[in-house]
Amino acid sequence: MSRRLLIVEDDPGLQSQMRWCFSEDLEVFVAADRESALAALRRNEPDVITLDLGLPPDPGGASEGFLLLEEILRLSPMTKVIVVTGREDKENAVKAIGMGASDFYQKPLDADILTFVVNRAFRLAELERDNRELARQRNGTNIKGIVAASPQMLAVCRTLEKVAPTDVTTLITGETGTGKELLARALHDLSHRAEKPFAAINCAAIPENLLESELFGFEKGSFTGATQGKKGKIESVNGGTLFLDEIGDMPMSLQAKLLRFLQERVVDRVGSVKPVPVDVRVVCATHRNVQHLIDEGTFREDLYYRISEITVDVPALRNREGDSLVIAQSLLQSLGKQMDRPNLSFTEDAIKAIQSHPWPGNVREMINKVKRATIMADGKRVTAADLQLNCDLEAPESQLNLRQVRENAERAAILQALQSCSFNMAQASRLLGITRPTLYNLTDKYRIETSPESSSA
Repeated sequence: MSRRLLIVEDDPGLQSQMRWCFSEDLEVFVAADRESALAALRRNEPDVITLDLGLPPDPGGASEGFLLLEEILRLSPMTKVIVVTGREDKENAVKAIGMGASDFYQKPLDADILTFVVNRAFRLAELERDNRELARQRNGTNIKGIVAASPQMLAVCRTLEKVAPTDVTTLITGETGTGKELLARALHDLSHRAEKPFAAINCAAIPENLLESELFGFEKGSFTGATQGKKGKIESVNGGTLFLDEIGDMPMSLQAKLLRFLQERVVDRVGSVKPVPVDVRVVCATHRNVQHLIDEGTFREDLYYRISEITVDVPALRNREGDSLVIAQSLLQSLGKQMDRPNLSFTEDAIKAIQSHPWPGNVREMINKVKRATIMADGKRVTAADLQLNCDLEAPESQLNLRQVRENAERAAILQALQSCSFNMAQASRLLGITRPTLYNLTDKYRIETSPESSSA
């Protein structure tokens, strides 16, 4: 893959000098102002950008350069930006690094130093690209136990990575079998509480009369049979994380006590008058629509706002593009090793069946299907029959047709650009990072009307 460098410099003499510094194996593009730099960024996707902060219409200042730096980092956060400043502009260099620039270079121009700084930025970009590729090969995420390749699930994982270091109370929602407890454990493992205990309790699986003592503990003699005191789950994980699964099924009588604990961070044991202070992070989960429960009067609204400081919605497997096959292959590999049946693989009809099945039971259903298939497969190949799935031979192979996917994405992007620019072809071409003749060719190719009247018609 060719290395691409964008030089943003309004002085034609310096542009030529900087071009001359680099070898022929480097693709070099030049821009003189913010608008042309953004167009070159979209069109050429450079790996490294050298950015002179003094750009028109403010060549003597740095306001235009900072605006451009902000837009570059928003549009292409992986691009390495080297800010070019004068000898007396150290404050601007520090500010640019704080905004996200990867390095800075001070004028006057020195070919050897400039080449060194740019090559270092290219090397950093290559290392980061290799790391992302390795992370993708490890099922697309750094979270233990989570196998994902879809944009929807990767976005959930990125959210968890950001939330984990904090102590905010988190609510995880999603259908049964989507892995909510696994995500709760990931929040714990990625936090500063990782060495402390993690406890999970299912609010729907414990009878109402026992749930309070299970959560908060009780004192000796507080009820019949209480021959000695006992710590509750909350106290037992002091310093760690408590996972309350199926919080939507918690009885109303306990919701007020849980709310007091979340507000005051103290535990009132059953039969005790002395509150016990605790330091516990709380993660909740439910497959139910909490807003509907609030409307029905079975869930406290104030408790909902307390447990949902951050809400993470886990998509169903059927809504995770491409994840069904990735997860199935990972399960087949791991279960095959456990059952001493390594090197198993899916037949073509099994792959089609996995991709077309709606998976109403989500990942939990898939685990059962793949486990059965690992046992029942006669040879090294797992069939749709082994999975007990119907193979839809008419499943649209066009879903995997890269050309069709690319054309659909191109057409959607062109329509969006035209609509956002009120069908001004010049503005739309700049927004898309292509020339106006190319845009006309594409609108003809996809039969896209170029006037608002004909489009609405």
